[in-house]
Amino acid sequence: MTKNLTLAIDENLLDKARVLAAMRRTSVNEMVREFLQREIEQEKGRDEVTAELLKLSRESTASTGGWKPSRAETYSGETRFDR
Repeated sequence: MTKNLTLAIDENLLDKARVLAAMRRTSVNEMVREFLQREIEQEKGRDEVTAELLKLSRESTASTGGWKPSRAETYSGETRFDR
């Protein structure tokens, strides 16, 4: 079910959007709808990636039983990526 939406937009921008829509043989309405759909899909993808990273970090055993720097090593300012 589609719903109507009132949108306040600068007249100059609207004129340009209408020209662009005509060049693409579509409507400003369709362009806005497609833009919003793309944004939602991108955000959904980010959410999925974030959820997967959080899951991996919770399940990771990489830091258990491995080398851990001492407090002095952590705050020494020395390069620590040579191990």
